Amino acid sequence: MVLGATSGIAQALLRMMASNGKELLLVARSQERLDALRTDLLARGAVQVHTFEADFVSSQDLVISFAKECFPDFDTLVLAYGTMLDQSMCQVDPEYAIRELQTNLVSAVGLLTRFAGYFESRRSGTIAVITSVAGDRGRRSNYVYGAAKGGLSIFLQGLRSRLHPFGVRVLTIKPGPVATAMTASMSKLPMVESPEKVATEIYRTLESPGTDVLYTPQRWRWIMAVVALIPERLFKRLSI
Repeated sequence: MVLGATSGIAQALLRMMASNGKELLLVARSQERLDALRTDLLARGAVQVHTFEADFVSSQDLVISFAKECFPDFDTLVLAYGTMLDQSMCQVDPEYAIRELQTNLVSAVGLLTRFAGYFESRRSGTIAVITSVAGDRGRRSNYVYGAAKGGLSIFLQGLRSRLHPFGVRVLTIKPGPVATAMTASMSKLPMVESPEKVATEIYRTLESPGTDVLYTPQRWRWIMAVVALIPERLFKRLSI
């Protein structure tokens, strides 16, 4: 089951899943885009593709009810939606900042809390959530988005600990900049990677148990480790 199935990374990941004969449930806000994606995935080899149009902020109970009714005993949940609103607007408009937190953090926590009970009772399965390397440290250029993703990563740490005794895997996925619709209008992004490259690493990790946190591409693990070591008195002077 993929929440945010029409996002760039999710579509690349779904194409790989379809080619390997998976049964899929796609959830997104546009039924038109879901229908087009469903047709493509069936042509690529998916066994079955269910779709559900929903708003992730206001329709959370409907999402999980549909999943349990239409797609019983699903074993993997991928949360792949999010927004990156303009930081300059978030700085001056509280409603803008709250909307960014609502989408990227609050709604995700609500959905994951609802689905956690399902996986706990199932006593197996995988919850995989795409956050961002932006959540590893607050930066001048995107600290509202980074705060949301950082909060989500901390939530996933606790959820991982809670569900571990029940045999449920919680995977935190931290991509660097990816060439998707979300970043299309942004210039000067460092080391932008293709959705296909990132999706390949995610799929490989989903198929191989053991990893709790995936930085993708892998170089971002070491980049962010260095960034974390910069003293605050110096970091606050950097215009990044």
